[in-house]
Amino acid sequence: MNLVIKKIIFPLGVVVLIAFSLGPVLWQVLTSVKVNEAIAAVPNVYFPSWQQLTLEHYVELFTRRPLLRYLFNSALVSISSTLSCLAIGTPAAYALARLRIQREQIIMAGILTLTLFPFVLIFLELLEIIQGLKLGNSYLALIIPYTGINLPLTILVMRSFFQQLPKELEDAAKVDGYNTWQILTTIMLPITIPALVTTGILTFIFAWNEFIFALTFMTQETMKTLPVAAAQIGGSSVFEIPYGPIAAATVVGTLPLALLLFLCGRQIVQGLTAGAVKG
Repeated sequence: MNLVIKKIIFPLGVVVLIAFSLGPVLWQVLTSVKVNEAIAAVPNVYFPSWQQLTLEHYVELFTRRPLLRYLFNSALVSISSTLSCLAIGTPAAYALARLRIQREQIIMAGILTLTLFPFVLIFLELLEIIQGLKLGNSYLALIIPYTGINLPLTILVMRSFFQQLPKELEDAAKVDGYNTWQILTTIMLPITIPALVTTGILTFIFAWNEFIFALTFMTQETMKTLPVAAAQIGGSSVFEIPYGPIAAATVVGTLPLALLLFLCGRQIVQGLTAGAVKG
């Protein structure tokens, strides 16, 4: 029975899981390169022939709409908020992990609560703040909220990594005359690069995919992010749904994330497993 599970059931389960996970992605990619007749055909054309393939939907995205501007907006907001989270959250996480802070447990309970808090509940209050500060249609209208939302998670994750590092490293550095800031920047940060990459990717993905805040705070066409622009793609009439351009926009929006995960896959695995064994 164990041999059957190892040789047949387990590989079959892996194949089914992969197919289930990648099926929607493959469907979007195929839809983005089908001609309109193949998209609307009944029964469905799952795998189009060469005559049914086209790049017209991608050409339409780049010629009829400022897609490069949308990509720039999403990249700028995502990268800025990610760097802000790491710059603020990493020293805070180190302080909570290594320094003696009064009422540390209360602080950690608050951070954990904020991590689990549904931030859509503060949407109206945040909108009033953005309007009061006149930040609408500016990058800060998204960078500041994204940083605030992701900062608790950054602190929580980085603190757990700092706690796993041996204190002997810091003791040796203190003997050599290093202060707390020097220990963090010259000794601890190079060791925690996998953790920084993992945490940064998590915050980047959230900022890249966020929709509600971007839809409300950015009303000018040139300031919209890619998820908002993709959702607002319209057809030639109110009765037409442009499945091809929408699928092409989702593929273009997913490619940077897929490329990021492909390039940083090893660091992500190291970051996820670094805290499993105490050094």
